Amino acid sequence: MEYLGEIIAFGIDTVVFAICLKQYIYYKNSIEAVKSVELHDIGSDLKNLIDNSLNNKIDYVAIKGIVKPLGESLQSINKKNVTGVIQKFTVSEHVIARTSTGFWSTHERIIQKLYRVVPFVLQKGWYSVEIIDPLSADILDLDIISDNFEPSVPTFVDLVWGFFTGVRQRGIQSTEEMLRENSSITAIGELSTSQNKSDTLILQSPLNGSPFYITSMSITTLIRNLDDRKKLYRIFCVISGAIGLLLGGIMVRRYWKNKQEQRLMEQLRQSLETSRQERRQRVRDRDLREDQICVVCNTNAREIILLPCGHVCICEDCSASINNDCPICRTKITQRAAAYIV
Repeated sequence: MEYLGEIIAFGIDTVVFAICLKQYIYYKNSIEAVKSVELHDIGSDLKNLIDNSLNNKIDYVAIKGIVKPLGESLQSINKKNVTGVIQKFTVSEHVIARTSTGFWSTHERIIQKLYRVVPFVLQKGWYSVEIIDPLSADILDLDIISDNFEPSVPTFVDLVWGFFTGVRQRGIQSTEEMLRENSSITAIGELSTSQNKSDTLILQSPLNGSPFYITSMSITTLIRNLDDRKKLYRIFCVISGAIGLLLGGIMVRRYWKNKQEQRLMEQLRQSLETSRQERRQRVRDRDLREDQICVVCNTNAREIILLPCGHVCICEDCSASINNDCPICRTKITQRAAAYIV
């Protein structure tokens, strides 16, 4: 595999480019969807809008309200006075690992991630909209309630073991995040009436594939945030695309250069073959002794040496039809070469 290295590098770059391009298109479409969305207040007008819409739903809409639980709210473990409707626990391990270049770098590995959710609504006055499956949101803004890091105290044995294995533990970090009760949230998704309760409005992930957002940001800030991500992936696309073009150019250049060398070698081989045929013809035109005549056709000169026996006994024409044994000693033929008897 002459181009194995280039093909592997080109394949990896193609995968990276495809991922970056997919993310770029996703954020581009998300920005267009959010820009076209209409922000509605939670109230009687929103209920009337649903009743007058097709199939009693709006495919994509933005609403803003206050978070209220449907029932008992969740209480923070680290701060008892904080309550919410979504609770996220993350436990991660921080280590220092030795890289292949010999340097030490910090790495983080998530050990456990746990969510707790209670049903909740966005409320304004007497009116409310229930949020369905909030964990499926593409963006879900949660407040950090606590972030504790417990450094490890390594023993001498741990230090020695870490030196030889190339991994040293720094400590354990535990983080608690919550969607607080009574916080102001903007939700963007598909709005419809509940199948169980016709007087209840629900907001859920859009069935048409549009992004679902539950965020504390304003729509303008959300668009700016998405645009920053789009620009980042556009830069990645340009870089990976340029690398792909460079690798492709290198492979095309090597292929063209190899083809040129093969063409020159073929021309040289044909030139040598023509010269040899002319020289052979001059030998054939002479009067040959009996020991110079091919033992098979008794016409042409002996021109081929058979190995390993070393007999020069056949012409080139007869050599094409003799593949197994030497016609003189019956030794198996493993190799043959041109020979000239003068």
